[in-house]
Amino acid sequence: MLQPPPIVLSFAASDPTGGAGIQADMLTIAGIGCHPLSVITAITIQDTTGVVNLMPLDATWITAQAQIVLQDMPVRAFKLGLLGSIEIIAAIAEIVLDYPEIPLVMDPVLASGRGDQLTDERMIDAMRELLLPRVTVLTPNSLEARRLAQHESDCSVSQLDLSICAQRLLNTGCKHVLITGTHENSHNVKNTLYSAAGIRTDEWERLDASYHGSGCTLASAIAAQLAQGSSISDSIVKAQQYTWQTLRAGFRPGRGQYIPDRLFRIDEQKEANSDKETPTVAFLSH
Repeated sequence: MLQPPPIVLSFAASDPTGGAGIQADMLTIAGIGCHPLSVITAITIQDTTGVVNLMPLDATWITAQAQIVLQDMPVRAFKLGLLGSIEIIAAIAEIVLDYPEIPLVMDPVLASGRGDQLTDERMIDAMRELLLPRVTVLTPNSLEARRLAQHESDCSVSQLDLSICAQRLLNTGCKHVLITGTHENSHNVKNTLYSAAGIRTDEWERLDASYHGSGCTLASAIAAQLAQGSSISDSIVKAQQYTWQTLRAGFRPGRGQYIPDRLFRIDEQKEANSDKETPTVAFLSH
């Protein structure tokens, strides 16, 4: 009997477009060769232009969904996305506390691509207090990093230095913070990893399109690489390579953003495109 593939459990909201949320997580995890498990945290009404409405599930349903699969199957990594409510944050924190050996990757989804607010300040406080101390790799974009790291004494959050934000997030107990640079004004996209070991920047060619679900893809890819046994450093590099390829192969099915093609490897034409030279990853240590 064949051994099952490594298993990754994702906690995230459902996205009917398949561009982000639990659907994006499952496609990514499967695309990398792991088996995805899903705990639905919320139901959304959205299309590729933005989120219209969101309905969080009852927190007891989150706990029940997670416990039954965790008691049945050996999970190798957790991934967190849009959580939906303070009660859900507290429920997930209690669940993952019972599995300290399982790495946890968190994509702190605070707003949609067009800026629809999906998380209030009370929920952010709960994330800082209950979840960040347990996180292995946090993957905020620069806007999310500044909001998560904000202090009441800060005069201008938009001007907060990202290295200061990263240090504040590390101070919560989070082990690694990968701040993505898609929202920064730079020629190439610069993703910077902060940890106790130092700082490393990976630089990628900036693509022209705007994408729905790129953050979900990156975080899920890191979780899948960790589940396969790669080191944290290697998992982050491989996940960035995979994510960039999904974006390059992305498509625009609706009126809004492009969607990453997480299964680009199984499409003959896109596989041919993926054989072209990929951009060099630059490692800058400080």
